[in-house]
Amino acid sequence: MGCCLSSKGSEPEEHIGHVHNHNNHEPFVNQSKTPFHQPYGLPEKHGHRHDTITGKPFEDVRKHYTIGKELGRGQFGVTYLCTENSSGLQYACKSISKRKLVTRADKEDMKREIQIMQHLSGQANIVEFKGAYEDKHWVHVVMELCAGGELFDRIIAKGHYSERAAASICRQIVKVVHICSFMGVMHRDLKPENFLLSSKDDKALLKATDFGLSVFIEQGKVYRDIVGSAYYVAPEVLRRSYGKEVDIWSAGVILYILLSGVPPFWAETEKGIFDAILQGHIDFESNPWPSISSSAKDLVRKMLTKDPKKRITPTQVLEHPWLKEGGNASDKPIDSAVLSRMKQFRAMNKLKKLALKVIAENLSEEEIQGLKAMFTNMDTDNSGTITYEELRAGLQRLGSKLTEAEVRQLMDAADVDGNGTIDYIEFITATMHRHRLERDEHLYKAFQYFDQDGSGYITRDELETAMKEYGMGDEATIKEIISEVDTDNDGRINYEEFCTMMRSGTQQQGKLF
Repeated sequence: MGCCLSSKGSEPEEHIGHVHNHNNHEPFVNQSKTPFHQPYGLPEKHGHRHDTITGKPFEDVRKHYTIGKELGRGQFGVTYLCTENSSGLQYACKSISKRKLVTRADKEDMKREIQIMQHLSGQANIVEFKGAYEDKHWVHVVMELCAGGELFDRIIAKGHYSERAAASICRQIVKVVHICSFMGVMHRDLKPENFLLSSKDDKALLKATDFGLSVFIEQGKVYRDIVGSAYYVAPEVLRRSYGKEVDIWSAGVILYILLSGVPPFWAETEKGIFDAILQGHIDFESNPWPSISSSAKDLVRKMLTKDPKKRITPTQVLEHPWLKEGGNASDKPIDSAVLSRMKQFRAMNKLKKLALKVIAENLSEEEIQGLKAMFTNMDTDNSGTITYEELRAGLQRLGSKLTEAEVRQLMDAADVDGNGTIDYIEFITATMHRHRLERDEHLYKAFQYFDQDGSGYITRDELETAMKEYGMGDEATIKEIISEVDTDNDGRINYEEFCTMMRSGTQQQGKLF
């Protein structure tokens, strides 16, 4: 489901409920929650509905919550700020259109995500689940509002950073892995974007917010479907034979990024990234690694051990001398270049994404021959857009052997505006060879599109106008783009800066498109 959610403040350290005392790292298990075998929405006696996703009768979410402003928009739905009528407390409400839940698998995934969220709710580093409501057209999931924003944004905003800070962040991430494992869940999609801070407070807790690819672990089952995000996928996932050890690998990738600003396995293409993961060479020679402590490097190596049977466990990570509370992680500042690299890596540059769309709109017929026919063949209802079902069926007709998860990943990557369908321009943008898009004449045309007065510079106002035309123009985004692309700091973007930004993904580590 993958939404950005948030909180009324930091969670208290104390938890109500019984505690299993096997070891210091075992999570608190709140006995008042629905028992493990009784999934959310399947009441034991009354109100069971076979035709609903939640298994509960339809109920209007507005009976309990007042829906406020939009907070974010994704492939399946929209996240709103909402206020609980009885308490006045604010939460996040993710509203998922049932029209987007096309296949039986989509509905099962939605149901499972709700079950897992409720099952894990109440743990310190996991977003609190409040409830799920369903009506004829929507499923509404209400949860904690994490008002502190994304992890990398907070690190970059602080401007100073140390091994001790990285250890503290990694400790919270590994606690999530430990809780999930202990409670019979494999997350399968750990990455920095799936962690938000509970509040703007300096001591805010880090919260795992997205359980869309998570599954309940079945004892003895070998998992084979390729899911996750390219940089963070464990080698055994690519070999289609894996278990819960994959989450420690992903946490190890995040730790490598926290210490260096770039991922350990990178390439120009997804296939290249996968090849690097399977090869498993970890670079500890490039800066800043010579100045990073041997204890930190030892933990990264143990978390990124290729053989899952030899990989360090969550409990062992939490007891590692570098990571444990009061451990030996240094408070000495890490090279500031790490922060700037992290900023570049953090997300695909939004201006770049929009510029590629502009270029695709201006390509000649000869340059896109074949792609137009492919789009028309897939768009079976002639609506001008391709749905997930049409994409899947079209790829099957072309002899594709992609799994459902891989088709979904392809859909997500191509669906630039996040409305759940791929329009013609999105299709061309996603399928054009990148080198053709980066030819000088195309870059100049795209630059001219933004530089509306022909001054030779893209100003803040011009950028705002162009981005609002595509529904991408919030203040924070525009400010971020100017600061990242404007290397001579004159408050505007010249042609050279624009070209450097567009070409950067194919040449430099950490700026991958």
